[in-house]
Amino acid sequence: MPELNTQPPDRELAEFRVKGEIPVPILITWLTFAAVPALCFFAYRANLRADLQTVLALIAFASLLAINSLVYYVSHNDTLLRRGFIVLITGLFSYLALFAIEDGAGVMWLFAYPPIVFYISDARVGIIACLGGWAGLALLFSPLGKAIFETPYSASFSLIMITALGFEMATCYVLDQSRRRSKLGLIKLANQFEYAAKHDALTGLANRREGHARLDAEYERYLRNNRAFSALLMDIDLFKTVNDNYGHQAGDQMIMLVANTLKAECRRVDTLARWGGEEFLVLLPETDHAVALKIANRVRESIASQSIEFEGQNIAATISVGVATIQGSESIDRLLQRADEALYQAKTQGRNQVCSGANHHTAA
Repeated sequence: MPELNTQPPDRELAEFRVKGEIPVPILITWLTFAAVPALCFFAYRANLRADLQTVLALIAFASLLAINSLVYYVSHNDTLLRRGFIVLITGLFSYLALFAIEDGAGVMWLFAYPPIVFYISDARVGIIACLGGWAGLALLFSPLGKAIFETPYSASFSLIMITALGFEMATCYVLDQSRRRSKLGLIKLANQFEYAAKHDALTGLANRREGHARLDAEYERYLRNNRAFSALLMDIDLFKTVNDNYGHQAGDQMIMLVANTLKAECRRVDTLARWGGEEFLVLLPETDHAVALKIANRVRESIASQSIEFEGQNIAATISVGVATIQGSESIDRLLQRADEALYQAKTQGRNQVCSGANHHTAA
């Protein structure tokens, strides 16, 4: 079964990219590049009307938005960029609405708020920000708000604005939830494909390709810290006879018996791979030859003590194992060759035994 991903959904969404999707930092940068000159333009218009307060406020918001993006390009902190942007646009839109900028038309910019905040933040933040914004606007348009701020908004405009903005917020929430569900579905599908690409379908062990990748990684670590690792190459004895006499279903049961025994007897740090057919590879990180031989014999003895039951018959299972430990500057191919030679030796000497790549063996 695929390994479960325990990351919170919003974190998964932030890290997973769908082709064509704009990353949040890039989107915020684009919005900032668009907002700064626009704010400067409206500050210029306010200056023509000798409205110094609005000039200073709009220039301040433009400067803070630019600084927020510059801080990101220095720190590369996505969370700081996102939070700073949300705080700044919340303050900007609140200012536009409270002071009725551009003869009250500035409040229309609030319609840009829901899609932006839902896209660049998680669902919980989006809901809180939108509900808070809607409630704040409703208070501003109420008789109390009109009395405090002396806004020029008419009753009909206020009603339409409140209704339309509420409808847009609800629509953005529904669309955002649909987007998130679709993206989570893609994440699960991608995880399943990734698992299938790295694991054997029958046993759930790593497949040969993944086994090679783990060998390469362990070899690189060996070159860095000089801590030896070992490999066990094992083969089910007389497996063809089992298939010929009892059928492939019995053969699959025997393969599963070996795979389950490996899972029970090996360590969590070890890599277990179905190398092909009835052959298995076990990678033992930071394990010397003596310990590798003990593990190999423990696995062999455990399998030899078991059998499969097929159509009322007990079929014994045994394995032969070749053990090799990395030496000096030899390559992975040479390591596997020595393990394969040791496995062949175990087969020719009577099966159900462990042989060493150093030409020493322990018989059953």
